Amino acid sequence: MNVFALGASRNIGYHAARRLLAKGATVTFLLRSTSAFDNDEVIQPYIRSGTARLVQGDALKADDVQRGWEAAQNAKDGTIDLVLFSIGGTPTFHATKGFLVHPHDLCTKSLLNLVTTIPHALRTPSAQPRFVIISSIGITRAAHAELPLLLKPFYGYFLRGPHVDKLAMERVIAHCAGWRWDAETPNTEILPATWTSLPNLPAFGELTHVIAIRPALLTSGACKADTKKGRKEPYRLKDGELGDGYTISREDVAHFLAEGLLSNWAQWEGKAAHIAY
Repeated sequence: MNVFALGASRNIGYHAARRLLAKGATVTFLLRSTSAFDNDEVIQPYIRSGTARLVQGDALKADDVQRGWEAAQNAKDGTIDLVLFSIGGTPTFHATKGFLVHPHDLCTKSLLNLVTTIPHALRTPSAQPRFVIISSIGITRAAHAELPLLLKPFYGYFLRGPHVDKLAMERVIAHCAGWRWDAETPNTEILPATWTSLPNLPAFGELTHVIAIRPALLTSGACKADTKKGRKEPYRLKDGELGDGYTISREDVAHFLAEGLLSNWAQWEGKAAHIAY
Protein backbone atom coordinates (compact mmCIF):
# COMPACT_ATOMS: atom_id res chain seq x y z
CA MET A 1 0.00 0.00 0.00
CA ASN A 2 1.28 3.46 -0.92
CA VAL A 3 0.19 6.21 1.49
CA PHE A 4 0.41 10.01 1.39
CA ALA A 5 0.06 11.35 4.95
CA LEU A 6 -0.52 14.95 5.99
CA GLY A 7 -0.52 15.83 9.68
CA ALA A 8 1.04 12.52 10.68
CA SER A 9 3.98 13.74 12.73
CA ARG A 10 1.93 13.13 15.89
CA ASN A 11 -1.42 12.06 17.32
CA ILE A 12 -3.89 10.00 15.25
CA GLY A 13 -2.01 10.37 11.98
CA TYR A 14 1.25 9.27 13.56
CA HIS A 15 -0.24 6.24 15.30
CA ALA A 16 -2.05 5.19 12.12
CA ALA A 17 1.05 5.65 9.96
CA ARG A 18 3.10 3.60 12.41
CA ARG A 19 0.60 0.74 12.12
CA LEU A 20 0.51 0.95 8.33
CA LEU A 21 4.31 0.89 8.13
CA ALA A 22 4.34 -2.23 10.31
CA LYS A 23 1.98 -3.85 7.80
CA GLY A 24 4.42 -3.21 4.97
CA ALA A 25 3.04 0.06 3.59
CA THR A 26 5.14 2.84 2.17
CA VAL A 27 4.23 6.18 3.75
CA THR A 28 5.22 9.59 2.39
CA PHE A 29 5.01 12.16 5.19
CA LEU A 30 4.56 15.85 4.42
CA LEU A 31 6.32 17.53 7.35
CA ARG A 32 7.05 21.14 8.20
CA SER A 33 10.26 19.82 9.75
CA THR A 34 11.86 16.61 8.51
CA SER A 35 13.64 16.36 11.87
CA ALA A 36 10.34 15.39 13.50
CA PHE A 37 11.39 11.73 13.67
CA ASP A 38 15.10 12.18 14.41
CA ASN A 39 14.77 10.60 17.84
CA ASP A 40 11.90 8.28 17.04
CA GLU A 41 13.11 4.71 17.47
CA VAL A 42 9.89 3.32 15.92
CA ILE A 43 10.01 5.32 12.69
CA GLN A 44 13.79 5.39 12.16
CA PRO A 45 14.08 1.77 10.85
CA TYR A 46 11.41 2.55 8.23
CA ILE A 47 13.26 5.69 7.19
CA ARG A 48 16.45 3.67 6.76
CA SER A 49 14.62 1.03 4.73
CA GLY A 50 12.98 3.67 2.53
CA THR A 51 9.38 2.82 3.37
CA ALA A 52 8.98 6.01 5.43
CA ARG A 53 9.70 8.91 3.09
CA LEU A 54 9.99 12.43 4.48
CA VAL A 55 9.11 15.50 2.42
CA GLN A 56 9.67 18.97 3.85
CA GLY A 57 6.60 21.10 3.29
CA ASP A 58 3.74 23.04 4.82
CA ALA A 59 0.18 22.00 3.98
CA LEU A 60 -0.78 25.68 4.07
CA LYS A 61 1.29 26.15 0.92
CA ALA A 62 -0.19 24.65 -2.24
CA ASP A 63 3.20 24.27 -3.92
CA ASP A 64 4.47 22.22 -0.98
CA VAL A 65 1.41 19.95 -1.07
CA GLN A 66 1.89 19.45 -4.79
CA ARG A 67 5.48 18.36 -4.16
CA GLY A 68 4.16 15.96 -1.55
CA TRP A 69 1.78 14.42 -4.09
CA GLU A 70 4.63 14.02 -6.58
CA ALA A 71 6.94 12.42 -4.01
CA ALA A 72 4.22 9.95 -3.00
CA GLN A 73 3.57 9.08 -6.63
CA ASN A 74 7.27 8.43 -7.17
CA ALA A 75 7.18 5.82 -4.41
CA LYS A 76 5.00 3.49 -6.49
CA ASP A 77 4.89 3.91 -10.25
CA GLY A 78 2.70 7.03 -10.07
CA THR A 79 -0.13 5.47 -8.04
CA ILE A 80 -1.28 6.29 -4.51
CA ASP A 81 -3.59 3.96 -2.60
CA LEU A 82 -4.49 6.05 0.42
CA VAL A 83 -4.41 9.70 1.46
CA LEU A 84 -4.49 10.24 5.22
CA PHE A 85 -5.44 13.77 6.25
CA SER A 86 -5.19 14.32 10.01
CA ILE A 87 -4.02 17.92 10.22
CA GLY A 88 -4.75 19.78 13.43
CA GLY A 89 -2.88 22.53 15.22
CA THR A 90 -1.62 22.84 18.77
CA PRO A 91 -4.27 24.93 20.55
CA THR A 92 -3.58 27.85 22.85
CA PHE A 93 -6.07 29.03 25.46
CA HIS A 94 -7.78 32.42 25.34
CA ALA A 95 -9.80 33.54 28.36
CA THR A 96 -12.87 34.62 26.36
CA LYS A 97 -12.55 32.54 23.20
CA GLY A 98 -11.51 29.13 24.53
CA PHE A 99 -8.88 27.13 22.68
CA LEU A 100 -7.57 28.69 19.48
CA VAL A 101 -5.51 27.26 16.66
CA HIS A 102 -3.27 29.39 14.48
CA PRO A 103 -4.03 30.04 11.72
CA HIS A 104 -7.77 29.94 12.31
CA ASP A 105 -8.38 28.23 8.94
CA LEU A 106 -5.65 25.60 9.28
CA CYS A 107 -7.71 22.50 8.48
CA THR A 108 -9.84 24.10 5.78
CA LYS A 109 -7.02 25.75 3.88
CA SER A 110 -4.84 22.65 4.11
CA LEU A 111 -7.63 20.45 2.75
CA LEU A 112 -8.34 22.89 -0.07
CA ASN A 113 -4.66 22.80 -0.98
CA LEU A 114 -4.78 19.00 -0.94
CA VAL A 115 -7.78 18.61 -3.23
CA THR A 116 -6.86 21.40 -5.67
CA THR A 117 -3.39 19.93 -6.26
CA ILE A 118 -4.43 16.34 -6.95
CA PRO A 119 -2.29 15.25 -9.92
CA HIS A 120 -4.21 14.91 -13.16
CA ALA A 121 -3.31 11.23 -13.42
CA LEU A 122 -5.04 10.52 -10.10
CA ARG A 123 -8.30 12.34 -10.83
CA THR A 124 -9.90 9.69 -13.02
CA PRO A 125 -12.26 7.42 -11.04
CA SER A 126 -10.23 4.27 -11.66
CA ALA A 127 -6.99 5.88 -10.45
CA GLN A 128 -8.26 7.87 -7.47
CA PRO A 129 -6.78 7.06 -4.07
CA ARG A 130 -8.92 6.47 -1.03
CA PHE A 131 -9.21 9.49 1.27
CA VAL A 132 -9.53 9.25 5.05
CA ILE A 133 -10.08 12.61 6.75
CA ILE A 134 -10.06 13.06 10.52
CA SER A 135 -12.74 15.43 11.78
CA SER A 136 -14.71 15.53 15.06
CA ILE A 137 -18.11 15.00 16.60
CA GLY A 138 -20.23 18.01 17.55
CA ILE A 139 -19.16 20.49 14.90
CA THR A 140 -22.60 21.39 13.47
CA ARG A 141 -25.52 22.75 15.47
CA ALA A 142 -27.41 19.50 14.90
CA ALA A 143 -24.42 17.40 15.96
CA HIS A 144 -23.82 19.59 19.00
CA ALA A 145 -27.41 18.99 20.09
CA GLU A 146 -26.68 15.23 20.13
CA LEU A 147 -23.64 15.53 22.40
CA PRO A 148 -23.78 14.12 25.92
CA LEU A 149 -25.07 16.82 28.25
CA LEU A 150 -21.82 17.19 30.16
CA LEU A 151 -19.82 17.75 26.96
CA LYS A 152 -22.01 20.49 25.51
CA PRO A 153 -20.50 23.38 27.53
CA PHE A 154 -16.98 22.15 26.82
CA TYR A 155 -17.56 21.89 23.08
CA GLY A 156 -19.53 25.13 22.94
CA TYR A 157 -16.86 27.16 24.69
CA PHE A 158 -13.44 25.53 24.72
CA LEU A 159 -13.57 23.95 21.25
CA ARG A 160 -15.62 26.63 19.51
CA GLY A 161 -12.68 28.04 17.52
CA PRO A 162 -11.23 24.76 16.19
CA HIS A 163 -14.71 23.49 15.34
CA VAL A 164 -15.53 26.54 13.22
CA ASP A 165 -12.55 25.50 11.10
CA LYS A 166 -13.57 21.81 11.02
CA LEU A 167 -17.11 22.74 9.99
CA ALA A 168 -15.73 24.56 6.95
CA MET A 169 -13.38 21.65 6.26
CA GLU A 170 -16.34 19.26 6.25
CA ARG A 171 -18.19 21.54 3.85
CA VAL A 172 -15.31 21.06 1.42
CA ILE A 173 -15.37 17.29 2.00
CA ALA A 174 -19.11 17.19 1.30
CA HIS A 175 -18.66 19.02 -2.00
CA CYS A 176 -15.78 16.87 -3.23
CA ALA A 177 -17.43 13.60 -2.19
CA GLY A 178 -20.94 14.55 -3.34
CA TRP A 179 -22.50 14.40 0.11
CA ARG A 180 -25.70 16.25 0.92
CA TRP A 181 -25.08 19.35 3.05
CA ASP A 182 -27.92 20.31 5.37
CA ALA A 183 -25.83 22.06 8.02
CA GLU A 184 -25.24 25.75 8.52
CA THR A 185 -23.11 27.84 6.18
CA PRO A 186 -19.49 27.99 7.39
CA ASN A 187 -17.94 31.24 8.55
CA THR A 188 -16.85 33.18 5.48
CA GLU A 189 -13.66 34.23 7.25
CA ILE A 190 -12.70 30.56 7.13
CA LEU A 191 -14.31 29.54 3.84
CA PRO A 192 -14.97 32.52 1.52
CA ALA A 193 -18.26 32.53 -0.38
CA THR A 194 -16.29 32.19 -3.65
CA TRP A 195 -14.51 28.99 -2.65
CA THR A 196 -16.31 26.82 -5.21
CA SER A 197 -14.66 28.90 -7.94
CA LEU A 198 -11.14 27.94 -6.88
CA PRO A 199 -9.03 26.68 -9.80
CA ASN A 200 -8.74 22.88 -9.99
CA LEU A 201 -11.28 22.28 -7.21
CA PRO A 202 -12.85 18.86 -7.80
CA ALA A 203 -16.38 18.99 -9.17
CA PHE A 204 -19.28 18.04 -6.90
CA GLY A 205 -18.97 14.32 -6.22
CA GLU A 206 -15.76 13.92 -8.21
CA LEU A 207 -13.91 12.13 -5.40
CA THR A 208 -15.54 8.74 -5.12
CA HIS A 209 -13.56 7.09 -2.29
CA VAL A 210 -13.91 9.30 0.77
CA ILE A 211 -14.48 8.50 4.44
CA ALA A 212 -14.53 10.94 7.36
CA ILE A 213 -13.76 9.77 10.88
CA ARG A 214 -15.45 11.75 13.65
CA PRO A 215 -13.94 10.82 17.02
CA ALA A 216 -15.43 11.69 20.39
CA LEU A 217 -13.36 13.82 22.77
CA LEU A 218 -9.79 12.67 22.21
CA THR A 219 -7.59 11.38 24.99
CA SER A 220 -3.99 10.20 25.16
CA GLY A 221 -4.90 6.87 26.70
CA ALA A 222 -3.55 3.50 25.66
CA CYS A 223 -5.03 1.48 22.83
CA LYS A 224 -7.75 -0.66 24.39
CA ALA A 225 -8.14 -2.64 21.17
CA ASP A 226 -4.61 -4.02 21.53
CA THR A 227 -5.45 -5.50 24.92
CA LYS A 228 -9.03 -6.51 24.20
CA LYS A 229 -10.33 -9.27 26.43
CA GLY A 230 -13.63 -11.10 26.21
CA ARG A 231 -16.40 -10.47 23.71
CA LYS A 232 -16.96 -6.77 24.32
CA GLU A 233 -15.70 -4.57 21.51
CA PRO A 234 -13.08 -2.01 22.60
CA TYR A 235 -14.95 0.91 21.02
CA ARG A 236 -18.25 1.68 19.32
CA LEU A 237 -18.78 2.74 15.70
CA LYS A 238 -21.76 4.25 13.94
CA ASP A 239 -22.59 6.10 10.74
CA GLY A 240 -24.29 8.86 12.73
CA GLU A 241 -24.19 10.48 16.14
CA LEU A 242 -23.53 8.11 19.03
CA GLY A 243 -25.20 10.47 21.48
CA ASP A 244 -23.73 8.97 24.63
CA GLY A 245 -20.12 8.72 23.47
CA TYR A 246 -17.79 10.76 25.66
CA THR A 247 -14.19 9.93 24.81
CA ILE A 248 -11.88 7.87 22.63
CA SER A 249 -8.10 7.59 22.68
CA ARG A 250 -6.08 8.67 19.67
CA GLU A 251 -4.47 5.23 19.68
CA ASP A 252 -7.85 3.51 19.31
CA VAL A 253 -8.90 5.81 16.46
CA ALA A 254 -5.67 4.85 14.71
CA HIS A 255 -6.38 1.19 15.42
CA PHE A 256 -9.79 1.46 13.76
CA LEU A 257 -8.29 3.20 10.75
CA ALA A 258 -5.45 0.77 10.16
CA GLU A 259 -6.94 -2.48 11.43
CA GLY A 260 -10.65 -2.15 10.68
CA LEU A 261 -11.57 0.61 8.26
CA LEU A 262 -9.25 -0.30 5.41
CA SER A 263 -10.24 -3.97 5.44
CA ASN A 264 -13.94 -3.03 5.54
CA TRP A 265 -13.79 -0.11 3.14
CA ALA A 266 -17.00 -0.92 1.27
CA GLN A 267 -18.95 -0.74 4.53
CA TRP A 268 -17.82 2.82 5.23
CA GLU A 269 -17.13 4.41 1.86
CA GLY A 270 -19.03 7.65 1.44
CA LYS A 271 -19.88 7.80 5.14
CA ALA A 272 -18.72 9.41 8.37
CA ALA A 273 -17.62 6.91 10.98
CA HIS A 274 -18.33 8.13 14.52
CA ILE A 275 -16.14 6.43 17.11
CA ALA A 276 -16.29 6.47 20.92
CA TYR A 277 -16.03 4.16 23.91
